Amino acid sequence: MPRHSQQVSPCCSPKSAVFLDRDGTINEQMGYINHISRFVLLPGVAQAIRKLNAMQLPVVVVTNQSGLARGYFPESLLDAVHEQMRQQLLAEGAHVDGIYSCPHHPEAKVVQYRNACNCRKPKTGLLEQAARELNLDLSRSFMVGDRWSDLRCGAAAGAATVLVRTGYGRGEELYIGPQEAVQPDFVADDLLAAVAWISGKLCMPLPAESRCIGSECR
Repeated sequence: MPRHSQQVSPCCSPKSAVFLDRDGTINEQMGYINHISRFVLLPGVAQAIRKLNAMQLPVVVVTNQSGLARGYFPESLLDAVHEQMRQQLLAEGAHVDGIYSCPHHPEAKVVQYRNACNCRKPKTGLLEQAARELNLDLSRSFMVGDRWSDLRCGAAAGAATVLVRTGYGRGEELYIGPQEAVQPDFVADDLLAAVAWISGKLCMPLPAESRCIGSECR
């Protein structure tokens, strides 16, 4: 089973959600994040997630983390990185509603993660697990990422897809995309632009920018 964290309780009616890839979409693409100092939020990401929060759209991170399987870093580091991500977002008045990660690889060095699983993107297991646990409607949801594996995953799950040009996105758009059968529903320069498009698709105007930290809103 994929590793995950969950921060919201299911409501009565399935909701639209926004699924976000992590590396290259939320934080700078540095290859394997094998030290916590290598986790750096991309500009505008906290603002983009804050807007999704204001629209009451669940925000769910879905990330392949085969560095665990390859023995490049321990589970404790992955947990620490995700906690740092939460804290940095919280400091900017934003939050994610769940984090789902796949630690597997079919040729893993670490035996416990050697698995041809159904959760490693572009397979849809992470999205399906989040949909079950958080009561989400994948057919009314969005998958945002910088790799074609993210787009194939979202499309296979029935979600609309957005390619961001951060991380590997520009190169994927130029060199990978033209050969792919699956094409994104939208291409955005960054997560903020992706959120603007999503708000339009849902006929939900972008909220006026405010920043709440604790009980204080700015």
